[in-house]
Amino acid sequence: MRILGKALVASTFAIACACTAPAFAADATQASVGTLPDGTAVSAVTLRAENGVSAIILNYGATLQKLLAPGRDGEVADVVLGYDELKDYVEHPNYFGVTVGRYANRIAGGKFVLDGKTYQLPLNDETNSLHGGGKGFDKALWKLKSVESGPVARVVLTHTSPDGDSGYPGKVDATVTYSLDETGNLGIVFEAKTDKPTIVNMTNHAIFNMAGEGSSDGALGQMLTIPASRFTPVNKALIPTGELRPVEGSVFDFRKPRRVADGVRNGKNQQIVYGRGYDHNFALDKGVTKTPQLAARLEDPKSGRVLDVLTTEPGVQFYSGNFLDGTLVGKGGTLYRMGDGIALEPQKFPDAPNQPGFVSARVDPGKPYRHAMIYRLSVSR
Repeated sequence: MRILGKALVASTFAIACACTAPAFAADATQASVGTLPDGTAVSAVTLRAENGVSAIILNYGATLQKLLAPGRDGEVADVVLGYDELKDYVEHPNYFGVTVGRYANRIAGGKFVLDGKTYQLPLNDETNSLHGGGKGFDKALWKLKSVESGPVARVVLTHTSPDGDSGYPGKVDATVTYSLDETGNLGIVFEAKTDKPTIVNMTNHAIFNMAGEGSSDGALGQMLTIPASRFTPVNKALIPTGELRPVEGSVFDFRKPRRVADGVRNGKNQQIVYGRGYDHNFALDKGVTKTPQLAARLEDPKSGRVLDVLTTEPGVQFYSGNFLDGTLVGKGGTLYRMGDGIALEPQKFPDAPNQPGFVSARVDPGKPYRHAMIYRLSVSR
């Protein structure tokens, strides 16, 4: 297993350098997976790496449907929660592996002010707008721009969100690029350009269980590391208060590996009570970076599977699957329940458009948005 620190940071953008490799060690294939209710065809693209890692991406929602990785014993398991069939993503949406936008996470009251004008977004999270307001990028049918095999296999997807879409200003042309290199690094790059000032905050919403989705032990016994000395506490509506609170001495301190289960039921901590577990943004010590750097590490001690999440963004939302309540039947007929998976979502901070102390989510014409992240899979010995 790679060691946290300078060696890891130095190698974080290896996925971009893999294009110089002489051998074509990753491939991409495309297949039809059915149609939407209006009859529009939907495709799945499979990316396969030489080391046994593979990913399946749907162009509906630019969704990471499957991410398969070998364990210590060589057994390959799908480590993301989701559905086997397209119709379930349409009929029972729960953000499994989707691309979320225009604005990932919550905006208080669904309102924000930009250049003196107030914009109102749909409310789909009680009093808040969440992940684009209910008809966001996760429910769009993205166009397949290209599918390529090579030293790095990749699929490029595009989507145009018109001016006024879900209340957001400006026409936004968005692009998501998934790329898998020969060592099993799955890179995701989100890009967007606009014709008038707007806000953009895009990420992937995969929910992970490194023991394999559907495993009887769930994900709460897995070891989590987040290199953040501060987090953004929330009110009872899960909106950040604006404070950057030190994690030291609290159940939010993941600077050294800790079991998720050790803090997820701590009813003495009001923040855990508000979130029904963890549903909080961590302010990464690295801040905004030009290349992806470590945001989180999740390890399953039994199988040895390790996930490193790397990002150029300043925050990562840690969600411990608190609202999985047994009403959704996932892959292989598994009834997903609380703690069966956790999300680690790199992004701008929640409610940043209303929080002047947070990194701005503003995007202007001629100054495009870009967020690069990596899911790096390895095995501990």
